[in-house]
Amino acid sequence: MSALLLLTNTLQSSADVLPALGLLSHNVRILPAELTGLVDAPTCDVVLLDGRHDLVHVRGLGRLIRTTGIEVPLVLVVTEGGLAVVAADWGFDDVVLDTAGPAEVEARLRLVTGRLAARRDGEPTEPNVIRTGEELNSLLRDEGKEPVPFLVGRKSVSFYRFRGRDVTNQWTGFTEQPSYDDAKAVADALIAAFRAGGDGETEDGNPGVDEIHIVYTEFISLASQKAVAKRMLPLVIEYEDDAPEDTAQFDFEPSAEGVLDALLPRYIEARIFAAMLEAAASEQAARQRAMKSATDNAEELIKSLTRDANSARQAEITQEIMEIVGGAEALAKTGSEG
Repeated sequence: MSALLLLTNTLQSSADVLPALGLLSHNVRILPAELTGLVDAPTCDVVLLDGRHDLVHVRGLGRLIRTTGIEVPLVLVVTEGGLAVVAADWGFDDVVLDTAGPAEVEARLRLVTGRLAARRDGEPTEPNVIRTGEELNSLLRDEGKEPVPFLVGRKSVSFYRFRGRDVTNQWTGFTEQPSYDDAKAVADALIAAFRAGGDGETEDGNPGVDEIHIVYTEFISLASQKAVAKRMLPLVIEYEDDAPEDTAQFDFEPSAEGVLDALLPRYIEARIFAAMLEAAASEQAARQRAMKSATDNAEELIKSLTRDANSARQAEITQEIMEIVGGAEALAKTGSEG
């Protein structure tokens, strides 16, 4: 079952736009067919654009959506009459008739997502925290562990909410400029769940956990970021075979356990805050690259449209000159005959 986003300006359901969707088990979200509607759009697997009534609008919208660096397939829904004018430079990955049956629609959705997955396998890995988180969830379930999600950020919350999944706790509104207090709030909830244990509950009634994993975008440079998943708790103790025999002895006050209990929350807070800062830096770098790509694509589109406009204007001027010359020759011929 896929998550579909349908962009349409008609006051109709998804089954009215593409009747086959009413017979398939996909989750469909409907938003206006405008570029601004994609700003707060939930994460989806395929974007469907309704082009049954206004092909001129969807042609421009498809090109604009493509310049934003969209990472999911873009499919155009058209009538049989509109199919004759669709061109490759509109920016769509596939086209489907509004009268297509469920089997054809399902096959086309499966093919466009499969082609995208194949392209990703042949390209350098792009940072995608949600995809990495899903891989971690699958790995934990294979080990017989049930993930308990604690979400930070609007995208992750929208991803879970769109799919109807339960969320233990969530935080939004500060990911662009995180503060240490924000990281402490997240760390306090995680530490409370860890101390409660996998069989217990926190004071808020949330389930306890035996392990804490964090998934975030690691900032490497302006041109490179990587989605990573790391375990924070329990800590892994590393032993060295060639450790020196004479090791210093330490006395802890009040005790080793007391020092660890005091340091552990600070350690988790620092790790989470560092992850938030790296994620924010990675997002800004990704936006910078996306805006540069969109600017380059827009400039190329402006050049192309300018050439088309100049050609059309030149043709119109040439036609007018030919009409004037033809009229002048006709007048001259009439005068000579008179």
